[in-house]
Amino acid sequence: MILLDNVSKTFELSAKQRKERNTKDRELPVVNKVSFQCQPGRVFSLLGPNGAGKTTTLRMIATILKPSAGKIEIGGVDAIKQPLQALKKIGFLTGSAGLYERLTPEELIHYFADLYGVDKEVAIKRKLELYDMLEVHPFKNKRIGKLSTGMKQKVSIIRTMIHDPEVVVFDEPTSGLDVITAENIIRLIRNCKESGKTVIFSSHIMSEVDLLCDDLAIIHQGSLIFNGTMQAFRDDMQASNLTEEFIRIVEHAKS
Repeated sequence: MILLDNVSKTFELSAKQRKERNTKDRELPVVNKVSFQCQPGRVFSLLGPNGAGKTTTLRMIATILKPSAGKIEIGGVDAIKQPLQALKKIGFLTGSAGLYERLTPEELIHYFADLYGVDKEVAIKRKLELYDMLEVHPFKNKRIGKLSTGMKQKVSIIRTMIHDPEVVVFDEPTSGLDVITAENIIRLIRNCKESGKTVIFSSHIMSEVDLLCDDLAIIHQGSLIFNGTMQAFRDDMQASNLTEEFIRIVEHAKS
């Protein structure tokens, strides 16, 4: 489970940044008192326009950023006080691969398995299962720097899942990918749900949200403007489709 309780994040602005923004403020509030829960065996989608605070929120959940205030729990672990213990429970996948390009997929996956303390035999079994699912065998020994974007994302998926995390965070994971690779990620999200993992993801593709989502939150200017089930969102829709309803809710929050 993921629990956020009144989580806020403020960044300090340098003199250069204050000049660029034409402001005297020394701090920039990005997330403001956000609270929600993500339950095991359900897919929770965090939506919002660019700059709304989505990625900052997901990075705080993944322990990459530390909140300025509030509480985050990951599988019952206080992610602020015990970030390393929380990190062991998390898999984090983004649209940008961020891989070590001089390594091969084989080398990289075994490195991360060791990093997470996964038993070698268990790691090999999981790796081969993921290789089969994502069809990685043909390029497992090629340098990552020589791989296509889709191939790199497949390697990222395996890196994310090699330690069998109970919580999986997807930050726009299909952004810029071809249809086949995007479908692999959709299938992975479904598999995570079916195996009882807690899944949270953000996407600008409303068809993915419609296909996968059980629960939904919309963030705008750092604050939640909707938090409920996907069914409740559909039941209360005033627009003709999900995209138009999302735009309507955001525009209403601006007024």
